[in-house]
Amino acid sequence: MSEAALNDVVRRAVASVDGVQLRKSRRRLGVELDGGRARAELQLAVEYGRVLPEVSAAVQERVAAMLVRTFDVEVEAIDVTVEQLERAR
Repeated sequence: MSEAALNDVVRRAVASVDGVQLRKSRRRLGVELDGGRARAELQLAVEYGRVLPEVSAAVQERVAAMLVRTFDVEVEAIDVTVEQLERAR
């Protein structure tokens, strides 16, 4: 599978969580597949007023589910860091 396909799946999973997006300044995602195992390190921008632990958990769950469903891999970790708060649009 290509890096572009992997990144697309992760971007879509993150975008499916309300009030969250990947940091725009990041060109490459920190997603790795090795030997049937996946690991991701994601930097997020979250809408101000959201409960950060809940949003982080939702991103972890959705990204992990999409990786398993799409690539049939075991997910070792989905690490998320909230690096920016944004005003509601």
